[in-house]
Amino acid sequence: MRRSGAFARQVLLVRVGRRDGDLTVAAEAALAEPRYADRRRRRYGLARTRRAEVEAVMPVSPALAPVAAPDDDSVAGTIPLLPGERSASRRMKFAVVNACTLSSLTLGVLAIFLAMQGEVRVAAICLMACVAFDGLDGALARKLGVASPFGAQMDSLADMCSFGLAAPVVVYASLAGSVPTAAAAVACALVAACAAIRLARFNVSPKDGRFFCGVPTTMAAAVLAVTVAIGLPVPGPVLLAGVALLAFAMVSSFPYAKLARLVKLPPWLWLAPVVGALIDVRLTFALIVAGYLVSGPVLWLRQRRAA
Repeated sequence: MRRSGAFARQVLLVRVGRRDGDLTVAAEAALAEPRYADRRRRRYGLARTRRAEVEAVMPVSPALAPVAAPDDDSVAGTIPLLPGERSASRRMKFAVVNACTLSSLTLGVLAIFLAMQGEVRVAAICLMACVAFDGLDGALARKLGVASPFGAQMDSLADMCSFGLAAPVVVYASLAGSVPTAAAAVACALVAACAAIRLARFNVSPKDGRFFCGVPTTMAAAVLAVTVAIGLPVPGPVLLAGVALLAFAMVSSFPYAKLARLVKLPPWLWLAPVVGALIDVRLTFALIVAGYLVSGPVLWLRQRRAA
């Protein structure tokens, strides 16, 4: 019993010494008790046991170096909302640009309220005003030299509210009674989901100065708003299919020309829509939308053949 107790104490000392580097020397010195100092270690297999313990004992958890406290001078300061010169005139311009963005957001919320009360056409007009303010804030930011990452994020959030939420609500209210409720809800939810994907992809993708990758949310909302405002005379199921097609066009990879390229078209091409609007504005609008949606796949095929 005495020998077994001495052996257990020796093994424990080896474990402690292995886990704590400062006690290793002390553990080695205490391996043999004084009363067994004159006896050979191999009698109890201590050499073999010690070597196995040294190889088998592993630390319970690695020692982590203490994290140094950050220096006050190294802490990054707050990022300004408006980079560059912080003069009163630039701040005023910055405020005007963001006021346009907030106006678009407010009109989108107003369109939702109006659609809930049954004022569908007035809500569609509010959506068209959202489109106007959305184009105005970007143009003013570039012209006044106050473009900033904060403004870009604000614009994206306002677009999601106005074009990703308000536009589907207005369309849903306009489809009430003409199509099944479940089908209208699915199509409008699809518009909201595709608008969110489109905006998120736009924020993280490289920009192309010539084409959009998919139909932009602003243009999709404008098409939906005008469709509701003018009361396009098409059956409910056809209108429902058009809403779903427009939603998928937003997340497609087809290239669609930007407005700057459309403005450079020959003048006689602009004359045809004007004449058509004087004859039948609804039919002309439907043909323009259909032509623009078809232009994406056509440009994509041309680029594939050229490559």
